[in-house]
Amino acid sequence: MPRDMAHDSSPARSSPAARAVQYSVMAVLVLGALYYLWSMPPSLNPVGDKRAEEALALVKHAPAIGAPTILQAMTDHVRSMKERGKGSRLGEWRVKQVEGDLYEIRIQLRDEGLNGQWFEREFIWHAHMARGTVNAASLPADGVTPKAPDAGPPPDLPQLPPPPIAK
Repeated sequence: MPRDMAHDSSPARSSPAARAVQYSVMAVLVLGALYYLWSMPPSLNPVGDKRAEEALALVKHAPAIGAPTILQAMTDHVRSMKERGKGSRLGEWRVKQVEGDLYEIRIQLRDEGLNGQWFEREFIWHAHMARGTVNAASLPADGVTPKAPDAGPPPDLPQLPPPPIAK
């Protein structure tokens, strides 16, 4: 009875050249996966910096002008643009540690103008984790973030006497 090779359950023996090709393909796949994990943006990385996540949450939930939070203000803007028939796209939130407990949070917003042209603005905030405060670090972010009450001059600046009045 002839032996059918398609139904043979014995392990196939491969030549050394075929094994080398198999190992090369496996090495390329493993290296590609490692490169992908290494170059993945932080927003897609499930193992992120916990302080960076806290800084992002601090900014997103900080009070905003005209909305309870910055996140709500940004999403309300996108929704209102779409209700008016204009395109609006909110980019990904990006977090970068500047130094110590200071984090920089950025997001880009693209809006469609009257003639179909697109305008892009980048909103930047600084989250001071030790103080638990959020400050606008860009002009667009300044329009969303309420000003902190003025507590007077910074403590490290000397108080100057008023100038003399000319008679």
